[in-house]
Amino acid sequence: MDAASFVQRRRRQLALAAVVAIATALIPLIVKDVYIQNILVLTLMYAALSQSWNILGGYCGQISLGHALYFGIGAYTTTILFTKFGVLPWFGMLGGGAISACIAMALGYPCFRLRGHYFVIATIVIAEIALLLVQNWGWAGAALGIEIPVRGDSWLKFQFTRSKLPYFYFALVLASIAWLVTWWLEDSKWGFWWRAVKDNPDAAESLGVVVFNSKMGAAAVSAFLTAVGGSFFAQYVAYVDPESVMGFHLSLLMALPAVLGGIGTLWGPVLGAVILIPLTELTRSFIGGSGRGVDLIVYGTLIVLISLARPTGLIGLFSRQRKAAAR
Repeated sequence: MDAASFVQRRRRQLALAAVVAIATALIPLIVKDVYIQNILVLTLMYAALSQSWNILGGYCGQISLGHALYFGIGAYTTTILFTKFGVLPWFGMLGGGAISACIAMALGYPCFRLRGHYFVIATIVIAEIALLLVQNWGWAGAALGIEIPVRGDSWLKFQFTRSKLPYFYFALVLASIAWLVTWWLEDSKWGFWWRAVKDNPDAAESLGVVVFNSKMGAAAVSAFLTAVGGSFFAQYVAYVDPESVMGFHLSLLMALPAVLGGIGTLWGPVLGAVILIPLTELTRSFIGGSGRGVDLIVYGTLIVLISLARPTGLIGLFSRQRKAAAR
């Protein structure tokens, strides 16, 4: 691909993203149902979270099933700072993101020496240990969690009781930022390094790629964005407890949209979230109960079918159509 074609492709991606963002921003003008607006907020949030996970798991090839740890750190940091010290949630988001990035690099130092399923198991074990510790941490509410006191509608305190629209638009901004960060990194030096590490770490290192530093950078960016998502969720529900913000199901819900839509792709996590999250919420509502068992069966089956038909994910259908049209 020559320079002109490269620039045109990048501009087309930005233009498409702008159209999608504007169209999404107009949805609340048509959809007034609060339940549907809640689904939209969660869909945008998980699109951002899956995009964040995709940086490490998709582009760098380090499959993590412990990202709930960073989500929980963001949620608890914002909540504790606000309820116990009066620190505004905006500073809590940045603080939680910074703490998560540092912890991700600290954990990456030993874990990135592992490969394949050993690394995956390590991420699960670490996240579960963190969950147990928080469940027994009395100062942070232990298993009962912490309720965030509502002090009136305010952007400064990021609390809204009369409408979900402020949360919707913040979630849209968060998803857009995660997409833009991924878009910028994808064709940067780091993006090429990550894909090289994913394909063949030994070959990449022989060509001058610092494999360990590449993984650490991907982990830091991924953890930071995930923690910001956790901070947002804490403010959205005004309550945190270990299971709701650090449970293993959260790690799955971050990874599955990218897997379904197309792992290691720019639009895969967005497409996957648009399909999976509404499906999850609707099965909870119409089938009854918590829905965790049923929705996992439903979209687990969906992922198996898509994987068999299109191993590259749903986004592969569009690339296949483009290739056919080019012929």
